[in-house]
Amino acid sequence: MDTIVNIQYQCRSCLLGGAIGDAWGSSYENEAPPAYSNTFYLVPPKEIPPTWTFTDDTQLTMATCETLCMPGAFEAGQLADRMLQYYLAGKLTGIGASTLKAINELREGGHWSQVGRGGEFAAGNGAAMRIAPFAFFSNITREDIRNACRITHRNDEAYVGALAIVLCLKSIISGAWNGDNNLFDLIIPELPDTRVRDRLIEINAIGNTEIAAVARLGCDGYVVNSVPLAIFAAKQAPKLGILQMFQSLMEVGGDTDTNASMAGQIAGALIGLDNYPRKLVQQLEEVSGYNWVKPIIDNTAPHCSHS
Repeated sequence: MDTIVNIQYQCRSCLLGGAIGDAWGSSYENEAPPAYSNTFYLVPPKEIPPTWTFTDDTQLTMATCETLCMPGAFEAGQLADRMLQYYLAGKLTGIGASTLKAINELREGGHWSQVGRGGEFAAGNGAAMRIAPFAFFSNITREDIRNACRITHRNDEAYVGALAIVLCLKSIISGAWNGDNNLFDLIIPELPDTRVRDRLIEINAIGNTEIAAVARLGCDGYVVNSVPLAIFAAKQAPKLGILQMFQSLMEVGGDTDTNASMAGQIAGALIGLDNYPRKLVQQLEEVSGYNWVKPIIDNTAPHCSHS
């Protein structure tokens, strides 16, 4: 597979892997285990199968894709405009407080660099969840990544969380990470000194462990918890398989849609769409909104190129 074809394939695999994690995880987000899980019943209660639904994880990633495919260099203002257009068109579901604040202020004419949240309450995973497409486009700088984050999250931790996702994907694109070596050793030296970096170092020091053990450090929407957990989970995918990786993230709970989406983006790019269990792809194809998500992904891939 030549270089251009390969990066386009990796892009599709990444974005579809993220969409699977988002849609699957949306049905488990912040749910506790069933109250009857440790109770014996002669006739067990009927379990209702979870309904897969796209959330802002996939929706805002698509807005990012469309912006990056515009002619010329990336401009954060164009991404902010696209996010606002999605909101006004009713294409955003379950957006977080920082993103909602940014959109409301954009509607009132606010500049992209001044809207959204600042301070410690802006240390969410909302910027990291939509950043993956940046890894597949040439001439993207760290300042571009920071500006894309600043629209909603003016916080260094939020930026470094997003940067960590991009670095993971770039390690796959370049061939530096092949699933056999340690992904953490590749990305930690490239990250600024932050709590996100500290958490990655902490997990790396633990060594061989399970997703559930890492999740006990935190699995909510705080970027210091969410991004390192997602990266660790993705790192386990070559050993567990992508299906078991997703199942493990559903079982630990917390911000399951975003955690599974980010892990799915990274693991998907590494493993490749052809190696996804067919039932996952079939279930994704049945999700409401798939018919507008898939064409955006198909249009994005041909725009991808190595930096």
